[in-house]
Amino acid sequence: MVEQQAASLDRVFHALADPTRRAMLSSLALREQTVGELAAPFQISLAASSKHVKVLESAGLVRRTVQGRTHVCQLEARPLGAAHGWLQSYEQFWSTRLDRLEALFAASSKEPAG
Repeated sequence: MVEQQAASLDRVFHALADPTRRAMLSSLALREQTVGELAAPFQISLAASSKHVKVLESAGLVRRTVQGRTHVCQLEARPLGAAHGWLQSYEQFWSTRLDRLEALFAASSKEPAG
């Protein structure tokens, strides 16, 4: 089960690693769109856009439905929650470190100049 969760998280981060796919997700957060609509803002072919959508689908971030010849995509945000949870552990790590650093600076500024 842990390996499956790790693989799922790997797919999410792989999908998010590409700026085109991140932009597509941002666009899908506003409304569902066709693959053609997702491709429009970029200088990429419909085939390239479809490949990006497949990566997002593989990560569970997009659900695609077929309506005749039209492929409509919808954001599935749940996998982002797992990624957020993983990142939160590092947020706590850095908050603790930065609090210690702040305390050191405060302590050193209270010491009399030598």
